[in-house]
Amino acid sequence: MSTLHATLLRQQIRALLPQGELLDDSANLIERGLDSLHLMRLVNEWRQAGAQVTFAELIEQPFLEHWLPLLTKTSGIPVALLPLPRDEPPPQAPFALTDVQHAYWIGRGDEQLLGGVGCHAYLEFDGATLQPRCLATAWQEVQQWHGMLRARFDDEGRQQVLERGQSRLRVQDLRQLDEATVQQALVATRERLSHRRLAVERGEVAGLELSLLPTGACRLHFDIDLLVADVHSLHLILRDLATRYRGEALPEAGRDWYFARYLAVRPAPSASSALYWQARLDQLPAGPELPLARPPESIEQVRFSRRQQRLSVEVWTRLREQAARHCVTPAMLLAGCFAQVLGRWSRVPHFLLNLPLFDRQGGQPTLDQVVADFTNLLLLEVDLRKPGTFAEQLKRLQTQFHRDMAHADYSGVQVQRDLAQRHDGQRSFSPVVFACNLGTPLLDPADADVLGRLNYMISQTPQVWLDHQVYEEDGTLLLAWDAQDTLFPEGLLDAMFGTYIDLLHDLQGPAAWDSPVLPDLPEEQQALRQRVNATQAKIPVRTLLEAPFAIAGERLALIDGERRLSYTALRDGTLRIASYLLEQGIQPGDAVGVCLPRGSDAVIALFGVLAAGACYVPISPGQPPARRERIAQRANIRSLIDMELLQQALDYVPLSAPVYVDPQSPAYVIFTSGSTGEPKGVQVSHRAACNTLDDLNQRFAVGPEDRVLAVSALDFDLSVHDLFGVLAAGGSVVLLDEQQRRDATAWLRLIQQHQVTLWNSVPLLLDMLLTVAESDGRTLPLRLAYLSGDWIGLDLPARLDAATAGGCRLIAMGGATEAAIWSNWQPVTLPLPEHWTSIPYGTPLANQCFRVVDSLGRDCPDWVSGELWIGGVGVADGYRGSEQLSAERFVQHE
Repeated sequence: MSTLHATLLRQQIRALLPQGELLDDSANLIERGLDSLHLMRLVNEWRQAGAQVTFAELIEQPFLEHWLPLLTKTSGIPVALLPLPRDEPPPQAPFALTDVQHAYWIGRGDEQLLGGVGCHAYLEFDGATLQPRCLATAWQEVQQWHGMLRARFDDEGRQQVLERGQSRLRVQDLRQLDEATVQQALVATRERLSHRRLAVERGEVAGLELSLLPTGACRLHFDIDLLVADVHSLHLILRDLATRYRGEALPEAGRDWYFARYLAVRPAPSASSALYWQARLDQLPAGPELPLARPPESIEQVRFSRRQQRLSVEVWTRLREQAARHCVTPAMLLAGCFAQVLGRWSRVPHFLLNLPLFDRQGGQPTLDQVVADFTNLLLLEVDLRKPGTFAEQLKRLQTQFHRDMAHADYSGVQVQRDLAQRHDGQRSFSPVVFACNLGTPLLDPADADVLGRLNYMISQTPQVWLDHQVYEEDGTLLLAWDAQDTLFPEGLLDAMFGTYIDLLHDLQGPAAWDSPVLPDLPEEQQALRQRVNATQAKIPVRTLLEAPFAIAGERLALIDGERRLSYTALRDGTLRIASYLLEQGIQPGDAVGVCLPRGSDAVIALFGVLAAGACYVPISPGQPPARRERIAQRANIRSLIDMELLQQALDYVPLSAPVYVDPQSPAYVIFTSGSTGEPKGVQVSHRAACNTLDDLNQRFAVGPEDRVLAVSALDFDLSVHDLFGVLAAGGSVVLLDEQQRRDATAWLRLIQQHQVTLWNSVPLLLDMLLTVAESDGRTLPLRLAYLSGDWIGLDLPARLDAATAGGCRLIAMGGATEAAIWSNWQPVTLPLPEHWTSIPYGTPLANQCFRVVDSLGRDCPDWVSGELWIGGVGVADGYRGSEQLSAERFVQHE
């Protein structure tokens, strides 16, 4: 072959650039606007001509000075790139479907998940004045010109071109009707055509209708099954329809090709491409895990809705300029923005994005005039887990795209089959599509003058959740999302689309490209979070003992079986314990263990530890010795109060007053097992605990007339409320002994005997109480119930209401031991909203705040699950004796 001349190479490249500008050999072709798809087409041409080059090595260094030596070694001028097949397939003989066609054909079946629809596009054009007879003739001629407009698809999954097209122009004359009736008729036509499943088995693959309007103008309705056409083919069909309407001849180029002939000579996927994808199967993620309102299998009728926005010439120009400045293509900029928005709403920011490639392999120029579905699919791996600026993440995405494009001859449909086989069909791998059609206008301006301007368009694809399509029109950029709205929570897609448009506008300037936190949440969601977290309240800063010790006299504090302790008696015992501990050398801030059975002695011991200025560490006597030893070591316990020590301490002369400690000093350390089973000691300050307790006492008017049944063990932080919260309000605590701790019948007896008004437990214990109470028949005296620590059954509110004759207010509480008992509350009233499947988590308590964040510490949008961050006054000091773990879990974040 003759050597490829550099001038010819430059001419080929110039033809693909937006402005057709002159090139310097050192110019970055990506910055100048060379698109990846165009480069892939050139690579095919050059390889057919003998050049030993790959897409990957050219895209890595997109400079003519790098390309010329590679191409001039072995290449020749590209000619006759696709040879005609030796065994010529008859034009009207049945032939096999492509991978993509087969996926569309299978997906349209009623038995398929999100099936029962064709891969279908519907378009409306407005404004032209068309003559029905001329249009009907032109439509028939276009069908005869393009064989795939006469195709049928049989039950065996084959396609066949029929002698004549099956579609006839249908005319709707609305010229004599009033405006309201005209609009009703147009809406009815749209409803009838926009989502119809064409009878492709009979050769019905496209339709054309014309509505004649009272103004003298027309609306043209066109729909087509995309089994027979890709986006470029739609352009050809509309172009040729306008051409024949004008009475002009259709271009002869491409008449020597038809789809069956092309498929007979199309190169098979390379072995290297197959190996490339096979090697990645175990690492490839699924599709975006977007929030769903219902499972896909529950949707019986698939119907798509469209959201669209047009960017002005000026905005689109600035975006292309910024893309070139950062050495990324405009298509990749749009894909990257779309990926960023998907990543914000996906449970995991690591997913596959389905990219249709409208590539006609082989480099034969006349193939560009053939109507058929030449679509291939590429599964692009998007990984946003690594922090970085927008520009950095976009370049990583483009690098991945270029790697994948070098192996795009192995169909994405086949990759999905491989993945489904690897995962036993349990994952959905590509329900979100990014279809970029830059450089492929649906309608040229001259043709729009004949057929009208595009007024409306919508598409649908089986098994697809969301399809983002991009088109250029008269220098503007049309951005469209076609989606199955019923699959998603109400408002979610609107928020996502609005965020996408806002992000594109932000990227007109350089600042956003260097930002690591993109995209922002929608403004209304940001405002909602600010309102929910506006919890500032004036709550006095104090220690746990200040309020109970301010209550003097013989008011009843503790009820322990037959034993009754007044506030005075509680104070006396407390100060005796404190006196003993001080003599033993206990210093403020030291940890003192309390290992006693349930009862008033244990309460006195806890109070005594605090009165000595120390923090208490409750240890259940039922804990295994080895665990008790680990707790003692981790907390650095200086003394342990058991029954023997308690008796000694109660003989001491009481202190005159508790030791003063700063409210910021530790009050207690409660050990939780955590996910590893290794005990973690949560250290909580006086101020943090009192903030929660005083907020609830004020919020629910807890006072001297209230009594609580203390069902929680001391080493469970709900006990902090029962003891220090109720006693701070002047109320009384009814205590259980060890035999009664799981005896709901005993609970009921004590509640009735002592007229208990407050209940505080995990849901299971309330369920146990109500089960007994429902058999007893007497009304419970409870007026307020806190439930937390587990899911609350939806039956509990009504059962509690019945057991208390409507007299009890139910509050769902939540939070963490690491955040001072509770951090949020949710009032539960009857009747429950019908859409509730569980009791909501609620909103923050006073001086506390919530954030639900993703792996990068960004606020998750509505409906997106993430990690709960709790902030504010209630946050614990950390894990006692575990500095490294504390540093990991307790962080400062603005």
